[in-house]
Amino acid sequence: MGVTGGIGSGKTLVCNVFGRLGIPVYDADSRAKWLMDHRESLKEKIAGLLGEGAYRAGKLDREYVARRVFSDGELLERLNRVVHPEVRDHYAEWVTKQADAPYVIEEAAILFESGADRFMDMTVLVYAPEQLRLARVMERDGVEEKEVRQRMSRQMSEEKKKELADAVIFNDEKAMLLPQIITLHQRILNIK
Repeated sequence: MGVTGGIGSGKTLVCNVFGRLGIPVYDADSRAKWLMDHRESLKEKIAGLLGEGAYRAGKLDREYVARRVFSDGELLERLNRVVHPEVRDHYAEWVTKQADAPYVIEEAAILFESGADRFMDMTVLVYAPEQLRLARVMERDGVEEKEVRQRMSRQMSEEKKKELADAVIFNDEKAMLLPQIITLHQRILNIK
């Protein structure tokens, strides 16, 4: 199952609850960062694409990379074409080690954008209204609204994700979150 949601939607919180229910969760975003720092073949490809400044003391210089790719959509797309297959392969390896689990989850901010949804039995969107997501990220990251909106502009709209998702969990501070997660968990267990 793939779980996605825009920045500040609460997808990590939702996945943590699934984890407490005994479901293994693969965090694609943090794994991508780890792979970019540790997989030599990937490091070579990134340095070849972005220049030697992409790495400092063997670690990805995230500020340098952000400056390069977020102002150049084509370069960002080329970087994604290098990184996504590595993450996909790593995820496939991880899945084989979860044979005893009733199901697994891949948490990915850009599940649909990366095409990873093609490999999922089910996709779930964690949804929160834009204003709430803005407030959460500004508080969490200590950044201005303009920066958050810039990050949001690089993601697929929540409305489009709603159309594509098989299920939606509302994290809008109105609907109770835990019952939605447990209901979905039970539904999946009954399908398996």
